[in-house]
Amino acid sequence: TTAFITIHNMATWMLGTWATDAVREQWGEALTSGQKLASYALTEPGAGSDAASLKTRAELVGNEYILNGSKAFISGAGSTDVLVLMARTGDASSGASGISAFVVPANAEGVSYGKKEEKMGWNSQPTRVINFDKVRIPANHLLGKEGEGFKIAMKGLDGGRINIATCSVGAAQGALTQAQSYMQERKQFGKPIASFQALQFKLADMATELVAARQMVRLAAAKLDAGARDASTYCAMAKRFATDAGFMVCNEALQLHGGYGYLRDFPLERLVRDARVHQILEGTNEIMRVIIARRMLDGDAPDVIR
Repeated sequence: TTAFITIHNMATWMLGTWATDAVREQWGEALTSGQKLASYALTEPGAGSDAASLKTRAELVGNEYILNGSKAFISGAGSTDVLVLMARTGDASSGASGISAFVVPANAEGVSYGKKEEKMGWNSQPTRVINFDKVRIPANHLLGKEGEGFKIAMKGLDGGRINIATCSVGAAQGALTQAQSYMQERKQFGKPIASFQALQFKLADMATELVAARQMVRLAAAKLDAGARDASTYCAMAKRFATDAGFMVCNEALQLHGGYGYLRDFPLERLVRDARVHQILEGTNEIMRVIIARRMLDGDAPDVIR
């Protein structure tokens, strides 16, 4: 549920930052108040981590853009009101520089939605394919300028990566709190399992990882707020660390519950299912490592690494 809201907030920020006055006037108040919801449409069936290879096209004809293509794994699709869409305006060889960003009404003629995906977790929000078949939108629905879409998309993802990291921190905190309580209540061999040193050590490691993740997320958020030139690197580091640590804490908390942790009567099985996808969303953690390593090898590493 939190992730659904943070994705909406990210798309709303992008619209508020780069949309024309007319589009902001049309959508801004309804989105910021939560009366209407937005989705972020970047990923395609054949373009996941390699977002620059997307194929959805936008052709300018007169004073309109005509959209054709499809998007996949779009959170909220079919239940939101507006789409922040990345589409190619340049030719296929133009790569990232040929991508532009648009605001598309979710109910525009020619927009259709696939079935609601059956997922391991994240079931409070729908995930669907979106198809665009000769969808017409006014030319003023372009965000920024033509060719700036990939840059806009990546700036949105900086905040999105912090958002997903915070979801992991929150899930981990919930799991840790539940585990602390359970260890005091559950008895084996005539005493609470909290008295066993091996489990105490496990709890200590979980708490330490969680505190480190929370502090790293706060550092990345401060960098982003300040407009630091290395903010993207810190966002990638925070996302990688917090989502890995968050899943570990949730998984260990389930383990501390034993068989009960696997039951839906307890919250751990849901936390594990929901937290697992955080290591994939907003760029996989493998891609986060690529971003960090490239920054280091370019001789422009964050100060803390030097």
